[in-house]
Amino acid sequence: MQNDAILRQQLVELLKGGHAHTDFEKAMRDFPGEARGKRPKGAAHSPWEVLEHLRIAQWDILEFSRNPNHKSPEWPVGYWPTTQAPPDPKAWDKSVNAFCEDLKQLCELVANKSTDLFAKIPHGDGQTLLREALVAADHNSYHLGEMVLLRRALGVWHRDA
Repeated sequence: MQNDAILRQQLVELLKGGHAHTDFEKAMRDFPGEARGKRPKGAAHSPWEVLEHLRIAQWDILEFSRNPNHKSPEWPVGYWPTTQAPPDPKAWDKSVNAFCEDLKQLCELVANKSTDLFAKIPHGDGQTLLREALVAADHNSYHLGEMVLLRRALGVWHRDA
């Protein structure tokens, strides 16, 4: 049982980030409104597009992991916003808050001792919660790195962030 607790703790830490890469809070901290919808030269996405992609993908992983009636968005169009910039001034904060809430719920699901990390998700095709948590952590890490690069290209990244 000690190994189970250690595995759960390590998974939660991986999901939250901050060891080998920046965490979500640092990547989003003090993000200037005027830069949120800009695409630096050569970039495929704006910070808004990356934020929304992070939120949608993590939400989909969480819901797939716990809801047998969940229907994933259409790939790939359903995993990206339809606008380059936030549609209104509150959209950014709403997306940030939703990402944080879903991350909290995913961490709680992983940390819950009654959740079998190794059991196949009944409505899946072989996935386990362990696999889904690792996919979420990997995906988030990749796109948080992208967000840092976008911030640097836009001149809005601060070393102490």
